[in-house]
Amino acid sequence: MKTKRTVISIFTLCTALLFTACSGKGTSNTEASRNTQTEAGSEASGSSNTTLDDLYQQENQLFAEHEDAWNKAFGMMNKSTADPSGNYADYLAATVESNKDSFTDDELKTLTDDIETIRKIEEQIAAIEKDNTASDDASQKDNSDDTSPFRNFSGQDYDGNSVDESLFSGNAVTVVNFWFTGCKPCVAELSKLNELNDTIKSMGGEVVGINTETFDGNEDAIKEAAAVLESQGAAYRNLSIDSASDAGKYASNIMAFPTTILVDRNGNIVGDPMLGGIDNQDNYDTLMKQIQSVIDADGANK
Repeated sequence: MKTKRTVISIFTLCTALLFTACSGKGTSNTEASRNTQTEAGSEASGSSNTTLDDLYQQENQLFAEHEDAWNKAFGMMNKSTADPSGNYADYLAATVESNKDSFTDDELKTLTDDIETIRKIEEQIAAIEKDNTASDDASQKDNSDDTSPFRNFSGQDYDGNSVDESLFSGNAVTVVNFWFTGCKPCVAELSKLNELNDTIKSMGGEVVGINTETFDGNEDAIKEAAAVLESQGAAYRNLSIDSASDAGKYASNIMAFPTTILVDRNGNIVGDPMLGGIDNQDNYDTLMKQIQSVIDADGANK
């Protein structure tokens, strides 16, 4: 699996960033523990991931130094400008370019300069990831029947009730929304997600939230997230999961928040991720079409 950084609103760099000690979740070894690797291979993998984490931290430092400008840029990210498989610097540049009238001249210069620095960092990241591709591909072939991050799923809701993969098998479609408490676009869509959950229940669907700050049963983060959900009138199920689980690792690879995905009853991700809030009507309409498509396919397979 190719390692990616997590792009988030700068407001929570100290509390929610998945690569920092503030979040209580490290990722330097998430790709290193492969049962099929030799000891030497594991050491090499761990070293390359440590280097990757250091490079990501360099990017995150730029975001922290120019907090206001990047906060504005991250809030403008949406599905129409995002290509999760593409070049990271190009992704950021496209967001800034498509919204350039929203920035001052000074902000544009700051963002442009940062993007060029990030582009150079990305060249180093790409070189490391290229070296890791062969071993990753071999591992994926050996585990071809277990590639979905939602197989063998487990977690707990905010009341402490355990949840497993039957969450997905019981629904024609499960809408999984990844968010964190300090992300303004994430919070802004919570009431709309609750509305969506009410709408699709009769269709065999469900909305489930995964707040990345609540990983590993973080009680303080769970209380804070629950309070935010209540304040927004959002009563749909939210879960805390293990950061070291497949689903936790998947969340750590998310490029921007909020991100919403669709999962079928077999635990497979269907279609492309939706980046940006569904309080944007275009995003909402697009997501509803995708949901209906999954439900129709589920009905046809019965």
